[in-house]
Amino acid sequence: MAELCKNIRELKSILYGNSESEPVSEACAQLTQEFFRENTLRLLITCLPKLNLEARKDATQVVANLQRQQVHSRLIASDYLEANLDLMDILIAGYENTDMALHYGAMLRECIRHQTVARYVLESEHMKKFYDYIQLPNFDIAADAAATFKELLTRHKSTVAEFLSKNYDWFFAEYNSKLLESTNYITRRQAIKVSRDANDLTDKLANMGSTELKISLHGVRMFLYSLLGDILLDRSNSAVMTRYVSSRDNLRILMNLLR
Repeated sequence: MAELCKNIRELKSILYGNSESEPVSEACAQLTQEFFRENTLRLLITCLPKLNLEARKDATQVVANLQRQQVHSRLIASDYLEANLDLMDILIAGYENTDMALHYGAMLRECIRHQTVARYVLESEHMKKFYDYIQLPNFDIAADAAATFKELLTRHKSTVAEFLSKNYDWFFAEYNSKLLESTNYITRRQAIKVSRDANDLTDKLANMGSTELKISLHGVRMFLYSLLGDILLDRSNSAVMTRYVSSRDNLRILMNLLR
């Protein structure tokens, strides 16, 4: 085990360099090719619980770096993960393991930088689990799950727009009931942060010329929350935004939060 931890540290040194030298692009490219060709990512993810804390940290940094390494202008990691999407099942389930949650969570966020991976997670049953993970009693894990949830819903615009259009009913029903109306103090703090862009959304809605939307403007101006705002304010989600703010039930929930 000591030898394995040493090898992982050496991988990290090649990718990040050290106090004496900068990383060499040729060495990084060769390492990237061999890492994915030999299926080392799967081995590293599945064996991570057996490593000590420092080795887990090193492994997490190695995985993160390799997601961004290009070889001949191609992201090899993206091609590999597209053929091994089941690894996301392991990473997401990591939120249920207190010792592994933060390591797997960091790896997961790097992996969903690739659009095919993000689409897989969005379209899977795992999305519904995030509403529970965000309410876990461990603050650090809950916050990490919230960060991953936000990344999934804001990074790949076209994929997110398609997901929200297909899953509007259950997604926002869960968002309202489990996040905005949550009695969990941690969850409420994460969900109720007022968006700096609230007035921008109000102005956009006003320009739409809809009487129903204009009636709702006062509520929208006062009660728009950070992640919800990030989703609704994106131009790709304009149809979803219109539908959400046209609902009296949605505005009632937002107004009740500030009682």
